[in-house]
Amino acid sequence: MKMTVRDCLELPAFKKAVIISGKQGLDNRVRAVSFLESGYSPDQIQSNRYRSDEMILSAFFPDGSNEETQLQLIRSIAKEGGAALVLMPPAAISEGWTQHVINLSNDLKLPIISIQDDHELAYSDIINQVMEQVLYGDNFGNRLITNTIYHLLNFEKHSNFQSAVREAAINNNFQIVILSEDFNPVFSVETRHRTTIAEAIRVGIERDVDKSAVYTRIDVDGALTYWGPVNINGDKHYMFIVDNEDSYSPGEITKLAEILEIAMGMWKYSPIKDSKAEFIKALRRGNKSLAYCLKDEALPDGDEILSVFCISGIERDECFKTMIAFEKRTNHEVVKIHEGDEIYGMILKGQGAASESCTELYNELQKDEGTIIFHVTAVNGLEGSADAYQLINETWPFIQYIFPHKNIFTKYELTLASNCINISIKSDYLKKNYMDLIAPFKTSKETKGKQLLETLEIFILDAGMSTSKTAKLMDIHTNTVQYRLKRIQEILQADLGTSIIPGLAVALAVERIEKITRML
Repeated sequence: MKMTVRDCLELPAFKKAVIISGKQGLDNRVRAVSFLESGYSPDQIQSNRYRSDEMILSAFFPDGSNEETQLQLIRSIAKEGGAALVLMPPAAISEGWTQHVINLSNDLKLPIISIQDDHELAYSDIINQVMEQVLYGDNFGNRLITNTIYHLLNFEKHSNFQSAVREAAINNNFQIVILSEDFNPVFSVETRHRTTIAEAIRVGIERDVDKSAVYTRIDVDGALTYWGPVNINGDKHYMFIVDNEDSYSPGEITKLAEILEIAMGMWKYSPIKDSKAEFIKALRRGNKSLAYCLKDEALPDGDEILSVFCISGIERDECFKTMIAFEKRTNHEVVKIHEGDEIYGMILKGQGAASESCTELYNELQKDEGTIIFHVTAVNGLEGSADAYQLINETWPFIQYIFPHKNIFTKYELTLASNCINISIKSDYLKKNYMDLIAPFKTSKETKGKQLLETLEIFILDAGMSTSKTAKLMDIHTNTVQYRLKRIQEILQADLGTSIIPGLAVALAVERIEKITRML
C-alpha cells in the first residue's frame, strides 16, 4: 500500500511536527523507517546501510554551527533516495536553519521535519505507527481479501481453482504465477504485461527467493512482485503475486498468499506437469515418442536446441545464477531441472540470440574441481538431443577413468569413451587388435616398460601431447619426458607425430578401462 510523508504527518506521533523545508517532497513514498546515528559521515550514508524510500530519524543531526556537514548529509540522504529526515530531541529545532540548508532541501525535495520535545513520544511510537500503515493500512482485508475469498468460494460459478483464481485476479488487479521447484512455470494468470515471466524468474533467482521462508518483495522492471514458497500436494513450489498498481500492503499480499494456498487444498488443485522438465526427462530416458508429444508444449516457439548437458557436484543456486547471467549476456535460454546433486537440461537459441559459444557457460560453471560437466553441443534437433543424452548416460560411469584429469567432457571425449567401452565389453577381436598396439611395453624386457606406458598414456590422453604438461602431471623434468618419448618411439618403431595417434589413443583408453574392470 502506498504511504507518503504527507500521510505520516497525519499520524498521532507527528502531532507536534514542524516542517522546516522540503514541502515539495511531501508526496515521497515511505516504505520503511531507519536511523541516522551520531558520528555518521556522508560517505557512510552512501552505503548498503540505507535504502530508498526510508524515513530517517535522528536525534544527533549537526547543529547550525556546522553548515557544511549539514549540507553534505542532506545531499547524501537525497542521493540514496531517502523519503524524509525527521529530527528528534535534542536535535529537533524549528529555528536557526540557514537559507543554504533550506534551499538545498527544497531543491532536492527532501522534507526536513522537526518533532518538538514531547516526553510522551518514544522512537517506537513513530516506528509502530508508520510501519503499521505501511504494512497494513486502514482498510486491511476489507477489499482484496474479502473480494478474493468471494470469488474463490464461488463453487456454483466455477468448476476448478484455475477459473476461480483467474476471476479473482482480474477483479482485484493482481497476477499470480506458480513455479515448479526448478523455477519452471506450471500455472499463471497474467492481467498485465509490464515484464515477462522469464525476466521475473531471473530476478527472483538472483535475489535467492528460494532461501526465504516468508514472502519477499521484489521490483521487476516496475512490476511489484511478492515471492514465497507454497506446498501443493506435498510438493514444493514457488508462487509470486504481482500487485499491478501497488494498491496493496505487504501484509495484505501475504494474507492473500495464505488464502490462495488454502483454496488450492479446498479445490483439490494439482498443477499440471512441468512440461519442460518432463520433456528433458523424456529425452534423457531416450523416450523420443513422448518427447515429440511434449515438444510443442515445452518449446512453444519452436526454439532450436543448441546443446544438452548434465552437471554434477555444483551448488544449485550458484549454478542457476551463472546460467541467468549467461542468458542475459547471450539471449540464449537455458532450460534446466535439478535432481539430487545433478542438474541437467539444454540451451535453446532465442530470437536474435548472440553468437557466443555455449561452451562459454560450461567453462564458467567449472569453478570447483568437484564439478563434473558433460555436454554435447551442436546437436541435430530432438533426435540428436536424445542421442546425446544416451551418449552421456552410457559413458558417465567410465569416462573419468579414461580422463582422470578432466572436469568438462565434450562430444569428442564422450564419443571416444563410448567406442572404447564397446570395444572393452563387446568385442574381443577388436580389443585384441588395439591391445597389440601397446603390447611391446608389456613384453619388453626393459624394467621401465610400465613407466614408459604410463608416460605415453598421460602424454596422449591427459596432456594433449604437450611435453611440459606431461612433466607437470607426472611431477618430473621436461627433459625426462622427452627422453622417455624418444625411447617410446624406438619401441613402437613409429613417429608420435604421425597418424598412429588415433589408434594409440583408443588402445590406451581401453587399457585404462581394463585396469578398472580388473580391480572390480
